[in-house]
Amino acid sequence: MKREKILAKILSGSKNIAFTDFVNLIEGYKFELSRTRGSHQIFKHKDVMELVNLQNVDGQVKSYQIKQFLELIEKHNLKLEE
Repeated sequence: MKREKILAKILSGSKNIAFTDFVNLIEGYKFELSRTRGSHQIFKHKDVMELVNLQNVDGQVKSYQIKQFLELIEKHNLKLEE
């Protein structure tokens, strides 16, 4: 799925976001996988001190992690790249 469509789906209030789609989205904001620890995948960005911690639960991303990511991109004014 295209990154803009994934973001639009999230912003419309959908909580049913596939984990792989969400990883695709955050990679569009230039976050890179830093490490994996158990079911958690940790992503980092070269210009952002905070890490993005994602958990794959039955192929879905947790809704609070989506919210945290949206707050992070707003706080740092990050732009989506296709």
